[in-house]
Amino acid sequence: MSVVARIGVEEEFHVVDLATRQAAPEVDALLGRLDGEGFSAELQRSLVETNTSPCRTLDELRTDLVRLRAELASAADPLGLGIVAAGSVPLTNPADNDVSHGDRYAHMQREYQMLVREQHICGVQFHVDMPDRDLAISVVQRIAPWLPVFLALSASSPYWQGADSGYASSRTLVWQRWPTAGPPAPMSSAAEYDALIKALVASGTISDPGMVYFDVRPSAHVPTVELRVCDACPSVDTVVVLAGLFRALVSRARDEHEAGAPMPGIRHELLRAATWRAARSGLESDLVDLNHEGGPALVPVSSMVDTLLMTLREPLEEAGDWAQVHELAGAALARGSAAARQRRSFGRRGEYRDVVDSLLAETLGEPQPRTPPPSAPPRLPSVLGGYEPTGFDEVVALGGRVLPHYGWLFRALDRIGLDGIGLREVERDTEQRARKVTFRVSDHGEDRLFPLDLIPRIVTAHDWTTLQAGLTQRVRALEAFLADIYGEQAAIADGVLPASLATPEHGWSEHGKLARPGLARAAVSGIDLVRDHAEKWLVLEDNLRVPSGIGYAITSRRLVRSVLPELEPPAGVVPVEGVPELLHKMLLDAMPPCAGPDGTVALLSAGPIDSAYYEHQLLAESMAAALVTPQQIVVRDGVVWRCERDRPAQRLDVLYRRMDEKNLLAAKGADGQPLGEDIKAAIAGGTVSVVNALGNGIGDDKAVYAYLPAMITYYLGERPLLASVPTYHCADPEQRAEVLARVDELVLKPVDGYGGAGIVIGPHADPRTLAEVSERIRAEPDRWVAQELVRLSTHPTYAGDRIEPRAVDLRVFVFNGKSPEVAPAALTRVAPSGSMIVNSSRGGGAKDTWILR
Repeated sequence: MSVVARIGVEEEFHVVDLATRQAAPEVDALLGRLDGEGFSAELQRSLVETNTSPCRTLDELRTDLVRLRAELASAADPLGLGIVAAGSVPLTNPADNDVSHGDRYAHMQREYQMLVREQHICGVQFHVDMPDRDLAISVVQRIAPWLPVFLALSASSPYWQGADSGYASSRTLVWQRWPTAGPPAPMSSAAEYDALIKALVASGTISDPGMVYFDVRPSAHVPTVELRVCDACPSVDTVVVLAGLFRALVSRARDEHEAGAPMPGIRHELLRAATWRAARSGLESDLVDLNHEGGPALVPVSSMVDTLLMTLREPLEEAGDWAQVHELAGAALARGSAAARQRRSFGRRGEYRDVVDSLLAETLGEPQPRTPPPSAPPRLPSVLGGYEPTGFDEVVALGGRVLPHYGWLFRALDRIGLDGIGLREVERDTEQRARKVTFRVSDHGEDRLFPLDLIPRIVTAHDWTTLQAGLTQRVRALEAFLADIYGEQAAIADGVLPASLATPEHGWSEHGKLARPGLARAAVSGIDLVRDHAEKWLVLEDNLRVPSGIGYAITSRRLVRSVLPELEPPAGVVPVEGVPELLHKMLLDAMPPCAGPDGTVALLSAGPIDSAYYEHQLLAESMAAALVTPQQIVVRDGVVWRCERDRPAQRLDVLYRRMDEKNLLAAKGADGQPLGEDIKAAIAGGTVSVVNALGNGIGDDKAVYAYLPAMITYYLGERPLLASVPTYHCADPEQRAEVLARVDELVLKPVDGYGGAGIVIGPHADPRTLAEVSERIRAEPDRWVAQELVRLSTHPTYAGDRIEPRAVDLRVFVFNGKSPEVAPAALTRVAPSGSMIVNSSRGGGAKDTWILR
């Protein structure tokens, strides 16, 4: 193992008057009470600096930091002074222009004027050993894209000269006015760097190399790489975690240099932009990910920190820092930035004295509870007043804290207010009527407005990556199962699946044998997922017949953008408008070989009587595909034709089936003759592809669901990436006995249930209902399954005069053409108040779902 590099820290502090809480130009008196080693003056006489020794371990560094702060405070207190570690203090006198003694500072005062008068700011600098200056230049270039994360973690200067700047780090804005401040200039060697400094001195822009104020640089006076981008940090914990991350980042960059890895090649303008975003946001909003595979993108700060930790895990472990840095980084995200803490202090009484008092206490390490006590819960946004989730909530963590990636959204909703959200719901309804965005509980019910809640749900990039891998795996296994169950039935012969599954009671149909070999049977899958805690997603159901919801997911985004433009998703949200194109491409992949290059795709619907007819119209129009009903088609000589009065007949080669299989086969065509036998003959003859295939009902069967983990292992030879809800098939005597013994604990489902019909939730059912369902299970065990009760996650949902937690699931769509692809138009479904059943037929609604890049 290589020797772990030493690390040292320079901390800058404000000197404040304890009587007025204002910055005090008293550094000379303060330094007169100290031994001089480890302490020095800064440009302004209200600032002082400490320097640690070079340290091998973070514990050693922490000890030195605490010692220096304590000595400084002990010297300050008898003078009526205190010390504050923060980028700025709110109370300064702009007229104070007392610079420290020395020719260098006097020259800077004459030369730079306003820039010097503004320097009532403090930073913290980190040094890591780097004896080779050419290597130092390479390291500087390689770590530059990560600098905004360090600034966000350290941001501690919201107030500037008696006002809220609107930024988390006003210090950054002030500091970057220096002509040589900001991200490092692109260069390739120490000689090039030295030539640059020489040219800057010759130009009169700076007077010495120490005035090169790049955010990271080779040090001007010691053989180290120096990080300069950070605000001074009130909490020693923050300094320690930044030190650990910086040393690991330098180590990783050295390894990349020695391996000959290419430079990041990120434009200097983008580095400046990302730094500005971090100064603006701190830990309370998105950051710019300059390392993003598709180019710079806004991502949640928690994702950036997680990515940095995972990137640096190996060097952190080699240094023995992983456990400590991982814990401290999580704690930093949980408590938010020092800037946000200062704003909370000010918000109690509107007094800047309170801000300074909180900074004085934190700088001295006085206990700061990581989780506020019950008597002083964290302040939720006012729109979430009274919000009390009882289980895992996707927005509000235990203890009453809005999770970081939702912070921006709920600040925007707070500005709108509950009354404002109610007015936007009226606008939403008007928009829906104008666009005819409706659905029906049943095919013969009345049209209703689509029940859309206006508070979007967020799926992080990490979660989405996990879901994509697991869902494509699941669809591959289901596709293999459908081919097998309508073919050799090898899984039954090998004892993996019971023979009873290949029966009509479980959806098996002779029509499933008609599909053309090689054609995807489950071309469009709707997979329903739930989660019961932050790190766990579970598949609840597979829908392989005619899954609906794609169009409503697209419409949800349009409606939210229309009536709540303040919630315009940031650039890091995956758009949904390209989903119909993905769907159309998949349907073109299903084109029969005899169709030729001009084959035609049509969406086959039952027509206006269908509960999802709005979606059928939307998708057909978006794909520029024909929208037809059985009454508009005929089959002649084994070929399907669209036949309507006053227009020429049109051959149809791919039918995207959005109607029930039995209804299609029982329907009459344009010539008044039954379609069933002719359609089956056309499918068997290969002249038309019906998507999804007939016979897919067996893939939806709840008993089949119980065997999905075994299918993944059997057909794919892989470990399941997504868990299923533990499920018991009552046809098995042992499993049936357990179910009957636990009916009051389990969820009982008929295998042919649809839309939530027939479900009995044991813990919520009365004794009579449980007795009845037990008798039905004994009478027809093969028609029942039972599942462990999963407590669905909740999400804030507008309920008229308040926002309340409602249970949610997530329907995700997988398009399976040449290979499975997960569409980014996912549909969040919302249960009614007090319910766990999200189906629209049972009073459920929906939400716009933002998938982060």
